[in-house]
Amino acid sequence: MTTSKSQEFDLGTLLAGRGAERYELHAKYLNHQLPRMLRTIGFDKVYERAEGAHFWDADDNDYLDMLAGFGVMGLGRHHPVVRKALHDVLDAQLADLTRFDCQPLPGLLAEQLLTHSPHLDRVFFGNSGTEAVETALKFARYATGRPRVLYCAHAFHGLTTGSLSVNGEDGFRDGFAPLLPDTAVPLGDLDALAAELKKGDVAALIVEPIQGKGVHESPPGYLRDAQELLHKHKALLIADEVQTGLGRTGDFYAHQHEDGVEPDLVCVAKALSGGYVPVSATLGKDWIFKKVYSSMDRVLVHSASFGSNAQAMAAGLAVLSVMENEQIVANARAMGELLKSRLTALVDRYELLSDVRGRGLMIGIEFGRPTSLKLRSRWTMLQAARKGLFAQMVVVPLLQRHRILTQVSGDHLEVIKLIPPLVIGERDVDRFVDAFTAVMDDAHSGGGLMWDFGRTLVKQAVANR
Repeated sequence: MTTSKSQEFDLGTLLAGRGAERYELHAKYLNHQLPRMLRTIGFDKVYERAEGAHFWDADDNDYLDMLAGFGVMGLGRHHPVVRKALHDVLDAQLADLTRFDCQPLPGLLAEQLLTHSPHLDRVFFGNSGTEAVETALKFARYATGRPRVLYCAHAFHGLTTGSLSVNGEDGFRDGFAPLLPDTAVPLGDLDALAAELKKGDVAALIVEPIQGKGVHESPPGYLRDAQELLHKHKALLIADEVQTGLGRTGDFYAHQHEDGVEPDLVCVAKALSGGYVPVSATLGKDWIFKKVYSSMDRVLVHSASFGSNAQAMAAGLAVLSVMENEQIVANARAMGELLKSRLTALVDRYELLSDVRGRGLMIGIEFGRPTSLKLRSRWTMLQAARKGLFAQMVVVPLLQRHRILTQVSGDHLEVIKLIPPLVIGERDVDRFVDAFTAVMDDAHSGGGLMWDFGRTLVKQAVANR
């Protein structure tokens, strides 16, 4: 049947005609709290285009992205190599997702990923970080024949039911029980880990080498010693590198900062997508995969409808190529060291700034109780209303006055997490530090628009109780 030209779908026409309705459409058909929250904190911007580590609005104002889509945009937005790879794979018109053949791109991407983890042997491709974690949990439980998975307090591993079972934040878990058998142990506490392992029912410990919530790094030697304890009790170590992997912390994987750490399963996602096609990977040892897929009867015992699709595989291959050719990991290390050192130098200057921590381009800026009476009374007012309001007070002027996008690292935390695209340069570092310094100067002046906004946040927090 022939379709008339007037009935053809045209994306540009649709966006031109309906794009201005974006916030109303979300409020009516999607999560209605999102536009409400964005308007409350003044984040209801309209971005028209993006490239690299920058956005532009309709007036061609430039915004610096220090959030990278929560780490998805490792290469920034619209990297030309990834764009070309996607155009190429679409133009190739491959016989994709037949489900009963073996396409070359998944094998090629698995081969490339495994070169960065020589102790691992096989890969399962899914579509998101939480799916990578779900895969690791299932594989660990089946391979060991044990039900229970340990996780670290304050961890974040995803929001589907399995990954929610190893989520260290009650706010995410509340109302969704019963979950899988699980137990939280403090990050870095080997005695607590050993006590749980002695019970004999632990399949694995899943751990973020650097926790995204609060940006807390595992203590030196912890991962190696935990791995030894786990293997002694025939349990597995799962490294969740969904956010920390692919160069974020200045090495390809964050667990590689510590000698001798060789996780049994590694979860990656986010930056592997190039910011285009959702993709995740669970890397594991040969014996684990062979136990899960132990016979032809079990060939589809774990699968994903869109896993290994050609577009995602092409994007992943292009990302790994760019990372090598453009020395992305080295840039993340160098720019991270520069940014962290510049920010650390401000700790003694500002009494509201208590700590700067992290690795590579995953940096936490923590605020704390000031010493002067005037600032302390205002800090106490914010804390009484809702912990985390001061960090939000910093985030808002960074966007409103300096056009820099950041966000707090978790609910009820006085911590801003910086996870910019790994392609930022010295000018971007200078721009952020200059803007942050100006915001902190305003905060310490004891007046100004920042504290006025703080009072607005307090009223909103009280109204939401």
